[in-house]
Amino acid sequence: MLKEFKEFALKGNLVDIAVGFVMGAAFAKVTGAFIDGVVMPCVGLIQGKDLSQWKWVLKQAEGDNTEVAIHYGTFISVAIEFTIIAFVMFIVIKGMNSLKKNEAAAPAEIPAPTKEETLLTEIRDLLKKQ
Repeated sequence: MLKEFKEFALKGNLVDIAVGFVMGAAFAKVTGAFIDGVVMPCVGLIQGKDLSQWKWVLKQAEGDNTEVAIHYGTFISVAIEFTIIAFVMFIVIKGMNSLKKNEAAAPAEIPAPTKEETLLTEIRDLLKKQ
């Protein structure tokens, strides 16, 4: 069982998935920093405050009770981040697919005929002349 697990764990596809997962997590952090540091302050200019501060208060804080609010600004921020990540991944996959098409579209060299094929062609041509 341990041998089977080792073979499974070291297959190329699993390693590729692991590398993709790590790269995706790193890309998500970079995108999150970009969204929080650059995009959201610009969007926040609409109401004059940070987008993460946008909320709809259902119940004000009273005494020891905390405020009950729907933080829709956070949802908008995450939705924008998802859209950017999805768009970048679309561009990356589209580029990879176009590279694969170019590789597949490259015509394979036609192999030279073998000695037998050349001999048979000559015999066929001689028979046609008769």
